[in-house]
Amino acid sequence: MLSVVIVGGLHADARKAAVERLLADVPGSVVLHHDLATAAAGTVVRTIRDTSGILAAGEAPLVDDCACCALREDLVPELLRLADDGLTRLAVVELWDSVEPKAMAEVVTAGGLTVTGVITAVDPALVLPYLGNGDDLAERGLAAATTDQRTVADTFARQLEYAPVLAVADSEEADDEDRELLAQLHPTARQVPIAHGDPADPEPGARADAQATARSPLAAAALAGFDVEAAAAAQHPACALLPTEADAHGVSTLVWHRCRPFHPERLYEALEDITCAAARSRGRFWLADKPDVLLHWDAAGGALCVESAGPWLASLPDAAWEMVPPVRRAAAAMDWHPEHGDCCQHLVFTSPALDRDGLERLLEHCLLTDTEYAAGRDAWKRLPPAFDTLLEV
Repeated sequence: MLSVVIVGGLHADARKAAVERLLADVPGSVVLHHDLATAAAGTVVRTIRDTSGILAAGEAPLVDDCACCALREDLVPELLRLADDGLTRLAVVELWDSVEPKAMAEVVTAGGLTVTGVITAVDPALVLPYLGNGDDLAERGLAAATTDQRTVADTFARQLEYAPVLAVADSEEADDEDRELLAQLHPTARQVPIAHGDPADPEPGARADAQATARSPLAAAALAGFDVEAAAAAQHPACALLPTEADAHGVSTLVWHRCRPFHPERLYEALEDITCAAARSRGRFWLADKPDVLLHWDAAGGALCVESAGPWLASLPDAAWEMVPPVRRAAAAMDWHPEHGDCCQHLVFTSPALDRDGLERLLEHCLLTDTEYAAGRDAWKRLPPAFDTLLEV
């Protein structure tokens, strides 16, 4: 049966090193890559190669002027063809720079294929520069469609945080602060070191597949198994596996949890200062004028994305709970308040030189005062709706 591993990341040199390692270490593997840089010419170029070189090449036309849509439609048929030939053990899907692994993992799984691993390749020396880069992908020639409005920072953050395995380049420029930042941003990830040099040849006389998998941690990670539904749940703001408190090598992670809603105007006025206080921040938050709505906070590169993630469970009738995934119910139970249920502030900020005390004071200032809080929900809902423009209400 064909196994599929997805390797992505904006750090192209690290990504290519990881792909070459897998190609050399897993006998019967091929690399499938769609080059979206050719989209301006109206097509996406597809190549399939193994250790000997290019096995096949072709083009896929754009779909609705979207290179990423062309990739979605072309990827599964090519993988099914590889599965049918019976000769390929592992298909390494090397994503083009700005393509996010979550979407492709879900496409491959929906096509009836087995994703056994998702890996994001990272150069630790580039983590902070990329997290701080607020440029639009289009400005860097990395947009996957004419309507692509993502930035370098938010794209890199999602690539990094979705993958359970990080292939970490052996970078001479990286220092302890860089490595600590990477560890705090994604503390549950398995980090596998990779070198930029050529992978070693298998030992002669050994059984190739068993020996290679045992010898190569990256190969083992590629074949270990991957749960698409669990990975999606781990990114959902209601039940995300957020980083925990940490402070080392000049890098800090602040976990801020409160059971009182924000005053919409005071929070809105403080958004720029809060967003720029950390290289990366994310989580869920609670606005007084929208007390039943779980809101998603997602900030990187000095830019903030705020969106509704549906209702808090506390606002749902009991009968509706049966329709909620168990992981969501479990996450709510951990934050459950006797009066407000799962409604809360749960925001996480990670950055070098983080001013924890100043940030906490700013966040506390944005909460309802005792008097405002005591006025109750009906009064909260009459507060000025400062976030309606951001939420496109």
